Amino acid sequence: MLLNRETHAGKWIIRPDGEDKVTGKLQYLTDMTAPGMLYGKVLRSRHAHAWILSIDASKARQTPGVRAVITAEDVPGLNLFGIAFPHQPVLCQDRVRYVGDAVAAVAADTKDIAEYALSLIEVVYEPLPVVDNPETALDEGTVLLHPEGNLLHRTSLQHGEAELAFAACAHIVEETYYTPRQMHTYMETEGGLFIPEKDGRLTVYSPTQHGYKDRMQLARILAMEEERIRVVSSPIGGSFGGKDELNLQPFGAILALRTGLPVHMHNSRAESVIAGIKRHPMRIRMKTGTDADGRLVAHQVSILADTGAYATLGCEVLNFATEHAIGPYRIPHVDVQGTSVYTNNGVSGEFRGFGGNQVIFAVESQIERLAEKLGMDAWELRRLNLRAPDDPGPMGQQIVQTEGAAQVWSKVQESPLWAKRGAAGAGARAGAGAAADAADAAAGPWIRRGVGASMVMHGAGLGLGIPDHSGGRLELTPEGKLQASFGFEEFGQGLYAALTLMLQDCFGCAKDDISIVIGDTDRVPSSGSSTASRATTMMWRALQRLKPPLMQALLTQAAALAGVAADELTTGAGGIHRKGDEAGGPVVTYAQVAAAAEAAATPIAVQTAFDYPTTPEGQVGAHYLYTYAAAVVEVEVNMLTGRVKVIATDHVIAAGPVINPMGFLGQIEGGSVMALGFTLTEDAVMQESAYVRHNLDTYLIPTFRDSPHTIRVDAIEELPEGDTFGPRGVGEIGSVGLAPAITAAVRQAAGIWVNRLPISPEQIVQSIDWLEGVEAID
Repeated sequence: MLLNRETHAGKWIIRPDGEDKVTGKLQYLTDMTAPGMLYGKVLRSRHAHAWILSIDASKARQTPGVRAVITAEDVPGLNLFGIAFPHQPVLCQDRVRYVGDAVAAVAADTKDIAEYALSLIEVVYEPLPVVDNPETALDEGTVLLHPEGNLLHRTSLQHGEAELAFAACAHIVEETYYTPRQMHTYMETEGGLFIPEKDGRLTVYSPTQHGYKDRMQLARILAMEEERIRVVSSPIGGSFGGKDELNLQPFGAILALRTGLPVHMHNSRAESVIAGIKRHPMRIRMKTGTDADGRLVAHQVSILADTGAYATLGCEVLNFATEHAIGPYRIPHVDVQGTSVYTNNGVSGEFRGFGGNQVIFAVESQIERLAEKLGMDAWELRRLNLRAPDDPGPMGQQIVQTEGAAQVWSKVQESPLWAKRGAAGAGARAGAGAAADAADAAAGPWIRRGVGASMVMHGAGLGLGIPDHSGGRLELTPEGKLQASFGFEEFGQGLYAALTLMLQDCFGCAKDDISIVIGDTDRVPSSGSSTASRATTMMWRALQRLKPPLMQALLTQAAALAGVAADELTTGAGGIHRKGDEAGGPVVTYAQVAAAAEAAATPIAVQTAFDYPTTPEGQVGAHYLYTYAAAVVEVEVNMLTGRVKVIATDHVIAAGPVINPMGFLGQIEGGSVMALGFTLTEDAVMQESAYVRHNLDTYLIPTFRDSPHTIRVDAIEELPEGDTFGPRGVGEIGSVGLAPAITAAVRQAAGIWVNRLPISPEQIVQSIDWLEGVEAID
């Protein structure tokens, strides 16, 4: 179903937080202030790798206006953090491993004093050899960055006999692909406000995707009970995975408790560049073979990921990449080997798509190359090899059956761009059509246009063997509001709107009847991380469990008040209605029900807890729920400059029922534009393990002007009969498949293959003799 104003009537609502965001009224957590607050700053290493011989903070401590200076010896508890396992020092004591490692922190009366105090801290370093190349990190003789060595994690996915099977292949493609180190570039950089309370508790106002996990980590670092720490985590000015890990929270918390005063911390963009995590850059070698008819026979993959100086979620990202390295295809002989290594480069971690973007770019590029060798349409080659609904997952695990792959394959051919595809892989302009040629001529002889497409299968949730609990609470407040409380966070994904619509669907109530509480560990149950495209699914599943007991409690109380049998009543706008008269006035208002329940000392509240659905067997990280999608892209290649512009994109998404159409559309559009940067412009380049670009004047993210003229989104909402898992999240699926669709379009337009992202304009200019046949260019 094409998402537009005519579909999903009544659900195209204005986001509850929309007006405040677009007018600038919304206060992000880093905007908060408190009377008498101090300003915190962090001293970070200027060396990528060095021993710390000494730290002298005496001059900084003696500076007027400086209230506290902390080093490693001042960390009350565990001097390590890490969402999966504690690995990164809060404050380095004997060694620094990347430019940005924290060495000391200061709290002062003003920012200027805090920054001046940092300049007075004397650190004596002894530089060590730098490991800046992941390809040599495991070589014999390379300096070891950790006691366990330079290897973080290895993965393996094997079935059949891939090496032997290549001998029977009629066509084989071998290629090495490279993907960049991408920055999250959220609007609100890392920071927060940290307030020591009079009762000895600590309140942390800081943007994060997992308030309860932050609370747990901070409790270890501060040597405090978790219940004495309150984490408020919404609203957030963007995250995309980048704030799932602790950042400034440990420093702000320690400084606040040490001084007894509120401490405000907020990274500048340059500080965020240096200290913030990035998308894992990967080198992916693939060898893929088919028989003479185009059936995939064998597939070998070698993934090398640069996790940087510390682990963060490097193991989990590699697991995900390994699982998705064969795409949505049946391949009888598979051998995937993954390696994640430590270097002295910037730390890599969670990022929208979670390793899927990198490997899908590679495997979909292999399909395009094989189609050209076969002389076959690439989309037909995909159909020939698509998974069937009852096939096991990529790791041989049981998965929820769905027709999503076939539905997407068929539906995408209704895209307005489809007719422009022409014969994929048949050369720079073959099959592009007279209309495209005319458009090229009008734009100039140096302009080339092409259309490409890609397929995606993407797992949702954290996967097998990784704790993935969730839950929520529904209650009737004393004011008569139906209040939903979840431990998720709002960081731009439209959670408020989605939950409002779900509650209206459940209870037929009005938006004014609803109250939503999220992102506050003192007020909400643990719902797990707001990541891995899981929040929408988990809220929907929670409401299916919570609706019956809450409805029964509401109707029982209303029946007693109205003198009407409970089975004759139902919930609606403003209160409890007689069935069949939902459009009329309520028999009893929600406020009246609440007052009666309070008078009887029987508050109306229900709570649930459960696990995200996972496969019952398989390798760690194997997923149970998958979403399918396709992207079709039209590009314009300027042969004078080598620049690629995406003109239009069409997306087909099979993710179950659409809860919030505007939010659904926003997620696909936003993910698509983020993938545009991944493909065309973004690369946090490092030289000798130091960032070359420190601000957004040289690190180029797509702007509105760079975005496609049109982005069309078609949602396939049907689920198989008996599917109880409801809507799948779409926070990542729109970002995963765009890169290979763009590079396929560039192949059609300019006749070159792209194996390295972002696409290099120089490569395009140097690879094409585009002047052939062109008489002159004025």
